[in-house]
Amino acid sequence: MTMRNSSFLLFAVLVVLLASCGGKQQDGQVVGASPRPKWNGINPYGMVYVPSGTLTIGQSDQDFFHNLVQPQKSISISGFYMDDTEITNNEYRQFVFYVRDEMAHKALGHVIEGEDGETEEVDWEQEIDWEDETLDEMYFQGADAFKGVKELDTRKFVYEWEWKDWQMAAHSRDIKRSAIIHREKTNIYPDTLCWVRDFAYSYNEPMTRNYFSHPAFDDYPVVGINWKQGRAFCYWRTSIWNKFKGEDEPNTEEFRLPTEHEWEWAARGGREQAPYPWGAYYPRNAKGCLLANFKPGRGNYPEDGGYYTVRADAYFPNEYGLYNMSGNVAEWTESSYSDNAHVIVHDQNPDVKYDAKDEDPEAFKRKVIRGGSWKDVAYYLHTSTRNWEFQDTNKSYIGFRCVLSFLGRSENDFR
Repeated sequence: MTMRNSSFLLFAVLVVLLASCGGKQQDGQVVGASPRPKWNGINPYGMVYVPSGTLTIGQSDQDFFHNLVQPQKSISISGFYMDDTEITNNEYRQFVFYVRDEMAHKALGHVIEGEDGETEEVDWEQEIDWEDETLDEMYFQGADAFKGVKELDTRKFVYEWEWKDWQMAAHSRDIKRSAIIHREKTNIYPDTLCWVRDFAYSYNEPMTRNYFSHPAFDDYPVVGINWKQGRAFCYWRTSIWNKFKGEDEPNTEEFRLPTEHEWEWAARGGREQAPYPWGAYYPRNAKGCLLANFKPGRGNYPEDGGYYTVRADAYFPNEYGLYNMSGNVAEWTESSYSDNAHVIVHDQNPDVKYDAKDEDPEAFKRKVIRGGSWKDVAYYLHTSTRNWEFQDTNKSYIGFRCVLSFLGRSENDFR
């Protein structure tokens, strides 16, 4: 075959291929919009997959009074990813340092024009000169300085974030999109004084001074975080992931706090009506060793190997690979607290949600916390035990972990 004939044959093949591709829109068949990006799923760092399933919520142990408002009920939960440990001090510190550096860059004028040509973005390539006098306003000054040490005023670490009110959007007609977008400013530094405030006539000042800042506690769960601070962290975590993956890859769901029943399903580790994540009916194993960090007996705090909190990956994980779903620190959930929630919720991904305003009564600001903590008795470690705290409170025994909804039928179904 001559070179000329080969070229002609190649040209003819290309014409046929191009004609067949373009013909998909003109041959009268429904073949779907094209082109579409491919989606192979993600495997989030530090998270484990919790499969879809069915569980029976309600008290899994004898509790007559709570059975009146928490009757047993079968529900189904769709699959999601969950952090295998509570968010640690060092993980949360990444968030704090991001906000700190963003403030410094803006103060030093390290900004560039945004892609829309109207907004400004931080130029992260610039170096921060922390000795620059422009940044003095970020530090304690004058009488507020202690022993002449240069310390950052963490009360100024404010992060701007936003969220959409999907309930309002779904139940209101002809609503403006701006009405469902809420923008908030939240001081994101942990309230380290909670160690002193939570316990009267108790010497916990060393924990206030060191727990969040000292490297000895880097891998311990962050505490002193209120509900909104937890949500702000989730928003930031989503934003840095989206910037990393770029525009070519489709968006995933957003990182968020778990609903209370997602939390319960994950805590049980696939064990139906198990009182504890390890499946047994007691907080000790056959050798008498305690299996979680809590308050054994009448206050023998160090018996379980920890006095306050312990490392976020201490003790054995449950069947899903999740550590400390009971004990160590209680955990915020996305859900609002209602005594009779089990009666009113749907049996498909149940959740009670209410976004309380500052002017709302205190009762409207209750959010569900689960799992019990280092200072709680064994009852609060039960996977079925519900508890609550006000959304604007910071406690030395409450932390959080994030979840990410799985997109698809199951972990192995990427089609």
